[in-house]
Amino acid sequence: MRSDRTDASRNTIAAGSGILLIPDDAMVIVPVRNVLLFPGMILPLTISREQSKLAAQQAVKTERPVGVLLQRDAEIEVPGPDDLCLVGTVANILRYVTLPDNTHVIVCQGLQRFRIVEYLPGYPFPVARIGRIDEPETTDSQIEARMIQLREHALEVLQFMPQVSQELVGAVKSITQAGALADLVASVTELKITDRQRVLESIDLQRRLDIVLDCLLARLEVLRLSRELDERTKANIDQRQREFLLREQLKSIQKELGEGDTGNSVEIEALRKNIAEAQMPEEVANQANKELQRLARMSDASAEYSMVRAYLDWLVELPWRAPEPDRIEIAEARQILDADHFGLDQVKKRIIEFLAVRKLNPGGHGPILCFVGPPGVGKTSLGQSIARALGRKFVRASLGGVHDEAEIRGHRRTYIGALPGNIIQAIRKAGSRGCVMMLDEIDKLGAGIQGDPSAALLEVLDPEQNNTFRDNYLALPFDLSRMLFITTANVLDNIPGPLRDRMEIIQLPGYTQEEKREIAQRYLVGRQIAQNGLKEGQIEFSEQALVAIIRNYTREAGVRSLEREIGAVCRRAAVNIAEGRMSSMQVDDDDLAGILGPIKYDNEVALRTGLAGVATGLAWTPVGGDILFIEASRTAGDGKLILTGQLGEVMKESAQAALTLVKTRATDLGIDAGSLERSNVHVHVPAGAIPKDGPSAGVAMFIALASLFVNHPVRNDSAMTGEISLRGLVLPVGGIKDKVLAAMRAGIQRVLLPARNRRDLEEVPPEAKERIEFIFLDNVDDAIRHAMRQ
Repeated sequence: MRSDRTDASRNTIAAGSGILLIPDDAMVIVPVRNVLLFPGMILPLTISREQSKLAAQQAVKTERPVGVLLQRDAEIEVPGPDDLCLVGTVANILRYVTLPDNTHVIVCQGLQRFRIVEYLPGYPFPVARIGRIDEPETTDSQIEARMIQLREHALEVLQFMPQVSQELVGAVKSITQAGALADLVASVTELKITDRQRVLESIDLQRRLDIVLDCLLARLEVLRLSRELDERTKANIDQRQREFLLREQLKSIQKELGEGDTGNSVEIEALRKNIAEAQMPEEVANQANKELQRLARMSDASAEYSMVRAYLDWLVELPWRAPEPDRIEIAEARQILDADHFGLDQVKKRIIEFLAVRKLNPGGHGPILCFVGPPGVGKTSLGQSIARALGRKFVRASLGGVHDEAEIRGHRRTYIGALPGNIIQAIRKAGSRGCVMMLDEIDKLGAGIQGDPSAALLEVLDPEQNNTFRDNYLALPFDLSRMLFITTANVLDNIPGPLRDRMEIIQLPGYTQEEKREIAQRYLVGRQIAQNGLKEGQIEFSEQALVAIIRNYTREAGVRSLEREIGAVCRRAAVNIAEGRMSSMQVDDDDLAGILGPIKYDNEVALRTGLAGVATGLAWTPVGGDILFIEASRTAGDGKLILTGQLGEVMKESAQAALTLVKTRATDLGIDAGSLERSNVHVHVPAGAIPKDGPSAGVAMFIALASLFVNHPVRNDSAMTGEISLRGLVLPVGGIKDKVLAAMRAGIQRVLLPARNRRDLEEVPPEAKERIEFIFLDNVDDAIRHAMRQ
């Protein structure tokens, strides 16, 4: 009955204040490993186990002592009663400290010995009833004689130990109690943990003194032998050091006499000449000469010699001299851009403006250009074209997956294997301080415990600050202001705001079908013919074949997949020609099924939207626009809304708003309000493995639900985008250009857009405007009127 009352009281207190009730004759137990606390001693204990932390915190809250018990096997992570010794030390917790690395430390003062009586169950940490053990005070001549011997041997052992405080020596001399002297000596003379536990468990003074004396004499023999070995080793080292100094003096004498090896002096002179020819700034030249003087005084066998030599090599190989002025010809630059890239008229126009400003103001700080667009649209190749137009060298540094700040700023020279960051390494590779550097995939930078690389790029990409860029390895300012930085990204949202603010964003759209065909004819076919070992005339693609590949085997914003499919056709031709079955190959659209297999992408809009409750939406993805099917169905139920297809929170809210709007307009739509309440509605967006989110599917969801309840199919030649409000307004959305191009690729003939997105049609290519009919919506009534089949 007592145990039940205790559990009930403890649970009540735990629910009220977080403090567990522990009986007066019981104590919280803190198990320790490889350390022992004696009465009268103050010792810091590191606690890492959750049980020990809870136990110490309980003792601190209740201002009660704890029992410190040694764990028999230090490898056991969660010790039970059988894994702990029976005798321990009652201790007060003087201080509870949590260090910056989340390490918990308690400073304990030992009070007296205790013995375990029984463990109490039901606590989250060990709790036991204990019996306190009083210290015997009887002394006789036998004990006094052992005290004298113990004090003499202990003082001798302390002489062998390094950095022993005088307070400890004084304490050993001044203690008059036999038990306290035995405990002190056992705790400070590095006895084995098992011997210390034997001392702690020995209540009889004479037996306790004997145990300490035996262990101390064995320890003293080991220390004496260790000192003899140390003295012998030191003598050998002193002899070697003396020989080393004599050899160094001999080298100096030979150098003065012009004798011996002169390899180092030749190397030093070569470095001095390179420093003089590098045209370094004054601060850099002074540091280089200072390091050169250090190198001249070092032995080539020294570990630091190679570090200083590598540092000087970096200094002399970096391009410190000012770059040559740009030779910009606007007409030639326009020809280069047109020759390297088809389409992208707005992007080329902005680059020509950029080059014109550079020509008129060579010393000015131009903007940092950031090309943003889906993969495969030519962001990296545009940077190469700009370098050709400027007559500069081009270097590229990929930032994808970089999560260490040292990748940008370099490592300090104190680390073994330290190197400068990617910026300085790329400049050394280019050999010019005025190169064009492309920082690729800047939106895929990471951040970790090593720092934030995007923060380090703030200085690199700021023309007002980067003239004194300081790499951690060089520890000297390096002028980056004459370099031309170009960055690329797929998505702007992942770039931190301060970094995005330093760049001028240039959007690169996806290509239309006609543009892809032109790119394939001008660039991709010839490149794949050369890469697959074919010669001109051995394979020819008809225009219909290229269009069929684009329409039936690729669906992307860029042209990478298109180039891979063209490469597959070229490889088939290479096999036939290599086997001698044919000397040349003419590829037409009828031949593609036998080479590339069945059609990968079919026009599924008509198939999917043939039934009521299905609408075609338009979505934006980091790799370009795409079409999105919204499917709705209903079953008998109580008015629940079920959403599937990995929808994000915003998209779920759009579906709820669409259903509410349908219920609000049920009378206008001719829907029986009772049927809405008696039906469960299921909205599904196919491609369920792909996460989807955003508000722009609101119109499509409303049309799908309205089509379901009025049992009227949606037009299969139409796609729509736009956000809706509960008042039925159609609100504007982003990514119109990419969505329109996706609709054109899917064969959509009519696109329903929010009326406030009318201005975005200026960015839509003329080909899309000619092939697609655009209908602008002010409210959902307009959407119903234009989307439903007549």
